[in-house]
Amino acid sequence: MKRSQPVPDFSKKEKIIIGTIDGDGIGPVIMDSCREVLGKLLADEIAAGKIELRKINGLTIENRIAKMETVPAEVLAEIKECDLLLKGPTTTPGKGDNLPNIESANVTLRRELDLFANVRPVVIPEKNIDWIFYRENTEGEYALGSRGVDIDEDISIDFKVTTTIGTTRLARAAFEYAKNNGNKNVSIVTKANIMKKTDGKFLSLCYDVAKDYPEIKTDDWYVDIMAANLVNDQINSNFNVFILPNLYGDIITDEAAQLQGGVGTAGSANIGGRYAMFEAIHGSAPRMMEEGIGHYANPASISRAAVMMLRHIGFTQQAAVLERALDQAAEALDMPGDGTGNTAAEFTAFVMERI
Repeated sequence: MKRSQPVPDFSKKEKIIIGTIDGDGIGPVIMDSCREVLGKLLADEIAAGKIELRKINGLTIENRIAKMETVPAEVLAEIKECDLLLKGPTTTPGKGDNLPNIESANVTLRRELDLFANVRPVVIPEKNIDWIFYRENTEGEYALGSRGVDIDEDISIDFKVTTTIGTTRLARAAFEYAKNNGNKNVSIVTKANIMKKTDGKFLSLCYDVAKDYPEIKTDDWYVDIMAANLVNDQINSNFNVFILPNLYGDIITDEAAQLQGGVGTAGSANIGGRYAMFEAIHGSAPRMMEEGIGHYANPASISRAAVMMLRHIGFTQQAAVLERALDQAAEALDMPGDGTGNTAAEFTAFVMERI
């Protein structure tokens, strides 16, 4: 963390290399859609050599198991040659899958690339909801998630990690966003009444950072109450910016995305210094592939992530064009993901016509 590099000035780079990774399950379906859209949207920049869309293979569950590496070394080397990643969902083996205990590829990439902030926006205009979540991305329960200990047949222990630097830099990023967007309210979400060492430290550090932003209203909530508040239409529009530890952020942002229209509608950014990774927030949906309906997957999530990516590198005009086309698609198309409604190809054609 102490050696982390600053965010590059993309306006001064001769070429910006965007690595694209399919992932597992429905990943290739939605990523093919996104690559096609970006190819048209960025045609001039690609032709001029300013942008390169580079496809990176090998981050599949089959290859990871064959090599028994969470992220195979040669794949990680390719990734580190890029400036940004646009990534489809990857499968993490769970208990009962009869697969080796391989750590989440996302957890590994966040740690290897020091992507400390997971940023997820949720907007529901009809409810006056404009939320953005800053989830700590490298610590908490996920830092040592595959290294728990079975003491004996009766007791198992996992670990939770909170560091001063990790929490402070996340809080600073959230408060800077709040300041730069009109001094939005900031809400800190923990379970500090129970997890007194880790969550207590997280809460205290966030309030220390808040002292540098006296113009911003800051409050704190326990995660269970916040889960209820998000569905309380009497107060949920009062919230703006959220700061959360890793696990709570994972859960709460899925709830928020569901309120927006489903996890298939939401993208996310993983921001560090040298690197940034943008992805859909949903999983690889193996059920859809098993049922032969993968071509009905909704590419909106990865395309929303691409909007965030374009803004991150300063391509705000292209981001606005794509976002507008996605909003129109959301209104015009039916993408329930159950084998009915519109297909991913129809979604892609609709968006392509509008950019």
